[in-house]
Amino acid sequence: MLLFLISCLSFFLLSKSLSLQPLPLWVNEMRLLSVGFWQEFVCLLVELFRYFRLTNSCFGSSSAMSVKSKSLPKVENVEEAEVSSILDLPELALECILGRLSPAGLCNMGGVCSSLRDRCRSNHMWERHMKEKWGRVIGNAAYRERQLYIVSRKDLGVFDDGKSKGLLGSLSCMWPFSWLRSKVDGSSKKPNCSLPVDSIMSWYLSLESGKFWIPAQVYNRENGHVGFMLSCYDAELSYDWRKDTFLARYPPHGRRTVVIEEGVQWERLRAPPVDTPAHDLHISDCLSDLHPGDHIEIQWRRNKEFPYGWWYGVVGHLESCDRNEHHCRCHNSDTVILEFNQYMPGSRWRRAAVNRKNHREDGNEADGFYGGIRKLHSKEEISMWKQLWPKEILE
Repeated sequence: MLLFLISCLSFFLLSKSLSLQPLPLWVNEMRLLSVGFWQEFVCLLVELFRYFRLTNSCFGSSSAMSVKSKSLPKVENVEEAEVSSILDLPELALECILGRLSPAGLCNMGGVCSSLRDRCRSNHMWERHMKEKWGRVIGNAAYRERQLYIVSRKDLGVFDDGKSKGLLGSLSCMWPFSWLRSKVDGSSKKPNCSLPVDSIMSWYLSLESGKFWIPAQVYNRENGHVGFMLSCYDAELSYDWRKDTFLARYPPHGRRTVVIEEGVQWERLRAPPVDTPAHDLHISDCLSDLHPGDHIEIQWRRNKEFPYGWWYGVVGHLESCDRNEHHCRCHNSDTVILEFNQYMPGSRWRRAAVNRKNHREDGNEADGFYGGIRKLHSKEEISMWKQLWPKEILE
């Protein structure tokens, strides 16, 4: 029945748009409401219906007994206590309803009145959405960039106006809500669309619109270029909400200009696992704990003008070892053998040796330079590298 009434209202507004008679201002505004608003509105009404049905089922019997035992004037008090607005709901019920809304739904609902606006823009309402969508690519480097951005904006006295481009940017300050707000607040003033520059909602909308570039890392850069297979490089990312992909901007390598890659998928991204900048050597803290079969990532760069990338490999055995686990003593040697099995046997890229006790940066201009080492403990990290394994052995 509820969906039928909503459909009738939509049909009525559309049919009025075909008439030649001028329409009232509020009808023109309502007609411009997005389909997404009606979907969220219906969901909200459904949640309200479920709440009242649950309340009646739980307290219906006790209410009936109390009515019988009390005089008629008491019934008037019961009627006065009935919920007449969504804001009259218990705090927990209202929080549960708003917590089920999507980011677009929160933006829409925040335009109804000032009370809902403050609730829908609160940080705790956006923390879950931020973590679910952006948690995979947001690391310490991105947080630092965000803090620098906030400080610069506050120093200039500039705040986000909530009019960022993109899907959610347009929803966060929709002017058709002026009619609804005037009915709720009894005011015809223009809605206040300003967002605190340090709010989670403001950051979410900035990321969604693509206007905020975040530092992260990209696996198999440049569309899986053969020279970057099983590697992960630093980049700056800008989100394209229309395609649900990213624009990756890589720093220049040597004399090369900035490389830009389009259409980068979510599964090729990660937050930087360490805070070491791309041009700095990572200090290895796992060398004494490396054993054959351990999974590692190691910094590597073509020459000293290049930034480091992280390359996947495993710890191998010494040439003198018979690879019998009962006789193997490779972990006691000062030399650690690293194997990159994506390359064919005999390739100069297949094996590398580093000193366990005093390894810093090792290599030459012909074979490149090996830097710091990370031992991988997470099954998710190891599984990700295996998913990226090339279909053919590299030369």
